[in-house]
Amino acid sequence: MINALRWIVFAIAAVAMNFPIIVTLVTSFKSARELSSNAGLWVNQPTLANYARILTETDRFNIYAYLLNSTIAATLGTALAIALCLPAAYAIARSEVGRRIMMPLVINLRAVPLIIFAIPLYMMYQWLGLLDTQLGLGLILTIVNIPLALVMLVNAINDVPLELDEAARIDGASSFQAMVSIITPVIRPALVTAFIFGFITAWNEFLFGLMLTTNKAVPMTVGASFFFAASGGGVQWGVASAVMALGALPPALLGLLMYRQISGSMTAGAVKG
Repeated sequence: MINALRWIVFAIAAVAMNFPIIVTLVTSFKSARELSSNAGLWVNQPTLANYARILTETDRFNIYAYLLNSTIAATLGTALAIALCLPAAYAIARSEVGRRIMMPLVINLRAVPLIIFAIPLYMMYQWLGLLDTQLGLGLILTIVNIPLALVMLVNAINDVPLELDEAARIDGASSFQAMVSIITPVIRPALVTAFIFGFITAWNEFLFGLMLTTNKAVPMTVGASFFFAASGGGVQWGVASAVMALGALPPALLGLLMYRQISGSMTAGAVKG
C-alpha cells in the first residue's frame, strides 16, 4: 500500500513538472484544423505534417542551420569553460590561490542579470567583428558556463587526496603534470558532468543569441521563435510546437543518456572514510 502511494505521488509530481512538455508534444502532432476544435491533451488524428513542414521547407527558416549553430556554439562554450576552469580549480583547491577573492567574484556572475552586459558586449563584439558568428556566440557562452564549471571542479579536486599530488611530485612531476596525469583522470566523472550541464545551459541560452546574432549564427532557441508566424496570419501552434520539441531533443537526449554519469558524480565524495 505504501509503495503504491509512493508511485502515485511520483506520477503526479512527474506529470505536474513535465506538463508544459507534454502539452507541447501533443500539440506538435495536431493539425491546424484539429487545434481549432480540440485544445485538449488527446489527439484524434495524429499527424507528422508539422515536423515534415519544418524539416523540408527550409527556404525561409533553415532549422538545420539553427541546430548546427547551437551545437557548435554550445560545444565551444562548454569545452573552453572547462579548459579554463580546470587549472584555476586546481590552483584554488591545492594552493587556495584566489579562493577568497576570485572564486566569489566569478560565482557572483550568476547572480547578476545578464541584460546588464548587453550594451557593452554588443559594442565590443561590433568592434571585434564577432557579431553573428559562431565563435562570438561560443565565447560568450564560455563566460556563462565558467561559474558552474569552476564550482564543480573545485569541489571535485577537493575530494581527491592530497597524497596523490605529493606522490607525483616525489616522482619528479610538476604541478601541471600532476594535474593532467593524476588529477584529471580521477575527476573524469565531474568533468563529464560539468560538460553536460554546461552544454545544456549553453544550448538553452536565448538572450545572447538574440542580441549577438542576426542571420548566419542564429541558435536554435532564437530560430524557434521565427516559426511562430512562419506563414503569417497568426501563430502556427502546431509548427511552433514541433520546432520547440526538436530544439529540446538534443539536450534532453544528452541528459538521459548520461544520467548514470551525472548521478554518480553528484554523489561521489558524499561518504568518506
